[in-house]
Amino acid sequence: MISFSLREKNWIPYLLFLPVLIYLAGFIGYPLLKALQLAFSSEEGKFGLENFITLTQDSTFWKALKNTLYLLITIVPLQVILAFLLALFVNSRFKGYMTVLYIISIPLALSDVSAALMSYNIFTSHGFLNKFLMKFGFIENPIYFFGLGLSSRAFWVIVLTELWRATPLVFVILLASLQMISKDYFEAADVFGFSKWQKFFHITLPLTMPSLQSALLIRTLFAFQIFGVVWLLSGRDIPILAGEVYYQQAELNNFRLAATYGFIIALICIIISWVYITLLRTKHLEMER
Repeated sequence: MISFSLREKNWIPYLLFLPVLIYLAGFIGYPLLKALQLAFSSEEGKFGLENFITLTQDSTFWKALKNTLYLLITIVPLQVILAFLLALFVNSRFKGYMTVLYIISIPLALSDVSAALMSYNIFTSHGFLNKFLMKFGFIENPIYFFGLGLSSRAFWVIVLTELWRATPLVFVILLASLQMISKDYFEAADVFGFSKWQKFFHITLPLTMPSLQSALLIRTLFAFQIFGVVWLLSGRDIPILAGEVYYQQAELNNFRLAATYGFIIALICIIISWVYITLLRTKHLEMER
């Protein structure tokens, strides 16, 4: 058996953690610093806010910011509400609830590209939806969801796709939280004559609030990074921040503006995270302060 001195034992945890630090520094830290350098440097290599000024003068930036916020305020509340209702439904432990659980969780195995392609095959002019409606006589001509001047329809297709694809993530988090609530609380509530609504507002909701906060934060951050679904279904007809990062980087080879877009996305995500953590702080955390 190998024996270590007290001094060596103190260094062992740091040595074990060293590979992780090297990985984070090489694959996350360095690219992050390089992106910041690009965002704050001009074409002449001078440090400044030239790239940010260029973006604020570009109408596409404001459209991308507006569309990203529209998607955020539309998708996230719907996902959280739908996931909560599904979690409450499955948590009732009815006969066959495990089958329903598996069906709801299927989209977790799909990438955003796969989900977008499936939605396109459903909603395109020759897709399943139009074929179904025309076969049963509901419409005579196909309904167009994608194309020039149809961005509002494409927007709602994107919302439906994201609801179907990403709601299971929130659902799993909330279901796990509901299953952790002890039955003793509900038995005590029955003794005191609580109604179902009183149980929900005084037991279920407060005890799931930490998980709800985490799910809300995760989905909000992911909503700011939506790219594949929007890009495949609408391209730049509906410009978004993440899409403009790709466009500036891959199509125009403008690394500085791409890095600037990325910095703005990261800054907004940090601000939103701070707001969520501050406003949705649970009571037991407030008492510990």
